[in-house]
Amino acid sequence: MPGPDDAAALLDLVPGWTGRARIVGPLAGGITNRNFLVDVDGEPCVLRLPGKDTDLLLIDRAVEHAAAQRAAHLGIAPEVVAFVPEAGSLVTRFVAGESLPPEHLATSPWLERAGETLRAFHESGPLPGAFDCFRVPARHHADARRRGVGIPAEYEDATDRAAAIEAAFAAHPEPRCPCHDDLLNANFLRDGDRLWLLDWEYAGMNDRYFDLGNLATNNDFDAEAEVALVETYFGAATPRRLARLRLMKIMSDFREAMWGVVQQGISTLDFDYRSYAAEHFDRLLRHAADPGYGRLLDEAAQPDVPPATRA
Repeated sequence: MPGPDDAAALLDLVPGWTGRARIVGPLAGGITNRNFLVDVDGEPCVLRLPGKDTDLLLIDRAVEHAAAQRAAHLGIAPEVVAFVPEAGSLVTRFVAGESLPPEHLATSPWLERAGETLRAFHESGPLPGAFDCFRVPARHHADARRRGVGIPAEYEDATDRAAAIEAAFAAHPEPRCPCHDDLLNANFLRDGDRLWLLDWEYAGMNDRYFDLGNLATNNDFDAEAEVALVETYFGAATPRRLARLRLMKIMSDFREAMWGVVQQGISTLDFDYRSYAAEHFDRLLRHAADPGYGRLLDEAAQPDVPPATRA
């Protein structure tokens, strides 16, 4: 299992760092990779050592590098100090701050800042890779089966729900845009009045509503917070926009559930991926069983007509 010695050896590959004085220590947290705090001549940085077989999680380290650079340029993520392609390792500037609890992220002013952050990234231009939320669960299913992992019985029901959601979105499709795709509260850092967004390893071209639904469900937004997020992002909430966000909460949990399934066959970290998958399957099926689910599909299939242009 990677430790500080592995991180120290890797740092010799960072241009300009060979032979410089440095201190390396592990950073807590993370259920995919190992992260280390590295002090190089008094400059604190964060080094990520990728977990085992993370390509099976549909992580492309070159795309992560491009997304992290883009986000840093936009001022929403820490500066990228270096990228070591042969190891797939990223070094970023350390940012002092604290994780933003979900109950704070779901309220003003942090909710508005999160929405504005997503919009800025979504509008920043194409990325060189894709993260198609409608294809990801099936790819995790195939990789898990190849690794001998049992597939939960809930998978078939979830697949049917995902097909219905994809069909609703396809009635009036929207262009893909660059998305973060992993909006857990641990990836938001509060630094005074500033909000940083970390961990771009799942970034890629995707449906913008996946990020909105992912943010909402991972941070326990209630209906009022979901409306506020849509209003911040679009300028106005409509039934169609809210329906797409709420349906993408189901797709987000499907992705998380199958991520937990495939991790059972590849990860060496001490984490209960089986329970993680079960928790997300349970939540997605509860949302899909809601009496308003059919109405959401109908509303999501409508064209996007801003309120100001309605007759």
